[in-house]
Amino acid sequence: MDRGGLSRGILNRETVAGIDDVARAAGVSTATVSRALSGRGPVSTATRDRVLAAADRLGYVVSAAASSLATGRARAVGVVVPFLDRWFFSTVLAGISDALVREGYDITLYSVSADPTERRRVFDDHLRRRRIDAVITVALELDAEESTSLRGLDVPIVAIAGPNPLLTTLTVDDLAVGRAATEHLLELGHCRLAHIGADAATAAGSTVPGLRRRGFLEQLAAAGIADAVVEPADFTIEGGSAAATRLLTAEHRPTALFAASDEMAIGAILAARELGLRVPDDVSIIGVDGHELGRWFSLTTIDQFARGQGARAAEAVLAALDGAEPGRGLGTLPFEVVDRGSTAAPDPRVRRPFEGTPAASVTGRSRE
Repeated sequence: MDRGGLSRGILNRETVAGIDDVARAAGVSTATVSRALSGRGPVSTATRDRVLAAADRLGYVVSAAASSLATGRARAVGVVVPFLDRWFFSTVLAGISDALVREGYDITLYSVSADPTERRRVFDDHLRRRRIDAVITVALELDAEESTSLRGLDVPIVAIAGPNPLLTTLTVDDLAVGRAATEHLLELGHCRLAHIGADAATAAGSTVPGLRRRGFLEQLAAAGIADAVVEPADFTIEGGSAAATRLLTAEHRPTALFAASDEMAIGAILAARELGLRVPDDVSIIGVDGHELGRWFSLTTIDQFARGQGARAAEAVLAALDGAEPGRGLGTLPFEVVDRGSTAAPDPRVRRPFEGTPAASVTGRSRE
C-alpha cells in the first residue's frame, strides 16, 4: 500500500485549502486566482473556468476578511426597514437578498420604529459602527437629520419609496396607484366608494399611505363625487377586517372598498363573508401590493411587483459600487391592475352616492 499517498489523502481532507493550493492546481499565479474568483481584472474565460474548477475540487472558499483587506470592501449592504412582519417588506427583502447574494454580498438588517431615540441609535451609531459598503432604505420617511447622517456614511444610498430629493430613490407613483384603483371602481359604475387606509395625520405627509389616500380623493373629486369616506386602519388583515366591518354595517354602506394594501383588502373580504355579504355581488373590493395570498381570495389588486422593487434597488447599489454615477430624485417603478374577480358592477338599485348620510353614522369614519 502506498502509505505516502494515503497520508496525503488524509491531509487533503483534514486541512483547509488555501489560495496557493488553488493556484498550483490550476497552474496559475495567486494573483490570477484572486482576479478569477473576484471577477475583477482581466482573466480569460478558459483560465477562469480552470480556476473555478480547481477551487471547487479543493473546497476552497474565499476568506471574507482577506477579501475585505484586498478590496477595501466589507461585501455587506445595510438594509433599513420599518417592519419585518409585513408581507411587502419581507418580499422586498427577498428581492434584495436574491440580487446581492448572487454577487457575493451579505445583508445587515436594521428595523426602525417611529421612536426618535431608536432611530438615532440606528442612524448615528449602528450604521456607522458596522462596516457596510452601501445602504438600502425601504419605505422610510427620513427627516433632514437622518438624511444627512446617511449621506455622511459616504457610501451609495438607495431608497425604495419615501421620496427624498437628496437620495437615489426608486418608487411606485402611489398617487397614480390610488387614482388607478379608484378609477377601476368608478368605471364599473360605483358611486358609493370608501377607502381603508391612512388616517388624517398620516396622510398629511408624502407617505405611501397618504399618497394612495390622496389619489382616491382626487379621483372621486374629478368624477364629481364630493362625499368621500375614509376609514383608518393599520395595514394588517385584522385592521382591514375591523375597518370593513364598521363600513359594511353602516346604515348606508358602500358598494365598493379600496384598501391601501392587499392585507387590509383580504381582511375586508373576510369581514364581508362574516356579515353574509357576497364579493363582488354585494360589495366590490380592491387592494394594492400583489400579495401572494391574493389569488386564493380572487382579489383584484394593483400589483406593484414588490420582489422586483428589491431587485432593482440591489442592482442600483451594485452599479454604484462598480462606479456608476449615483442618481438623484426619482426612478419610477411599474404597477399594474390585476383583475381577479373581487370587483364587479354594483346592483343598479344602489348606484346612488352617499347623499344625506349622517357624518357620524359609522364609528371612526373620516368624511372628506
